[in-house]
Amino acid sequence: MANSKFHHEMLYRGQDLVKKLGNKLIVVCGGGALGSNLIENLARQGFSNLRVIDMDRVEEHNLNTQTFDVSDIGAKKTAAIQNRIYRAVGVDVDAVDKEMTSGNIKKFLKGAGLVVDVFDNTKSRQMIQDYVRKNDIPCLHAGVNADYGEVVWDDRYTVPNANQEGDVCDYPLARNLSMFIVMITSEEIINFCMGEGVRASHSFTLKDLKIGSYQ
Repeated sequence: MANSKFHHEMLYRGQDLVKKLGNKLIVVCGGGALGSNLIENLARQGFSNLRVIDMDRVEEHNLNTQTFDVSDIGAKKTAAIQNRIYRAVGVDVDAVDKEMTSGNIKKFLKGAGLVVDVFDNTKSRQMIQDYVRKNDIPCLHAGVNADYGEVVWDDRYTVPNANQEGDVCDYPLARNLSMFIVMITSEEIINFCMGEGVRASHSFTLKDLKIGSYQ
């Protein structure tokens, strides 16, 4: 076990970690501030059956909140994520570099054991919710607006109105909040795949994170 890439995770989660985390296909819808970091976080914890869907290319302003390098600018986000994760831990992420529509959502979500919605627009979030509810697919929604973040299972999730949408990149602490959301989302996904605990939904700001300090 000591030679495993996931040695410490296996010590924490148990010897059957890798097997359990590879049993379900996790489809991450969105490869931006939340999606790119989430995919990397999951892969580094033992997930091997991952798909990411995003149609965008990497731009310079993405570098501070998303898991891309300067050399990735201009590349498809999904391809950049795929290359990065393979180099990091040898996991081959299934990269879908097209826009999700009502005509292809069935194909894109085929085989999903869990759908994770981190899209940044109401239309796409509504499309996902309609599809997973109709087809009884477990779905977790994660999002951010200004200083507010949420990680919500679909049975308790309400798609926001279009006029409530915000640009995460315009928030000064965007990276810190994004990573906080990624951490909580990852824990929910792991617990789901390991068959542990009750599905919990969360809403928070960075002010909710309390850390003891020494003078």
